[in-house]
Amino acid sequence: MTPVLSSTGLVLHNLGLAAGFGGSLFGKLALNPAVRGVGSQEERGRVVNAAWNGFNVINAASVGVAALTWLVGRSRLTGREIDGTTRRLVLAKDLLLGATVALGAANILGGASLAKQAPEGAVPVETGLKPTVRTPEKAARTMQALDVGGVVNLFTLAGVIGVTALLNMRAGSSWRWAGVSRFLP
Repeated sequence: MTPVLSSTGLVLHNLGLAAGFGGSLFGKLALNPAVRGVGSQEERGRVVNAAWNGFNVINAASVGVAALTWLVGRSRLTGREIDGTTRRLVLAKDLLLGATVALGAANILGGASLAKQAPEGAVPVETGLKPTVRTPEKAARTMQALDVGGVVNLFTLAGVIGVTALLNMRAGSSWRWAGVSRFLP
């Protein structure tokens, strides 16, 4: 019999990671450069800030679900149920997911701060997070921090996804895990 709650938790966990990573990657590689096609630099800023701050709700919920499902699972399992290598992978995922949550929160707060630096978020931008010569210095610094934080967050999310895949592969090939998983809800 398949453990329904555990399976549902794993699906929600993976969907949360996918939504957080996919949306952030889309924004960084597609949305931010695409606003160059908007005529006014202020309008570019307004569009980018509206889009990112709208996505931030989805991103926070998605990564929040991933973190919550991981914490629920971690409250019962440590990785020792399989072996020492798996235990180290679990600890690595703890660190990567913690960094992802912290960076995501910092980026959300930074994005909200940037949007407040001009009426309706219309901070002049060349592209998504590339300032123009007309961008106020404080906004330019915020953009630089958001750009770096966004890239680092993509790497931590990719790390979480990679470690999750490794953990799933190790669990799938472990006779010890097969025994433990029979008792999961």
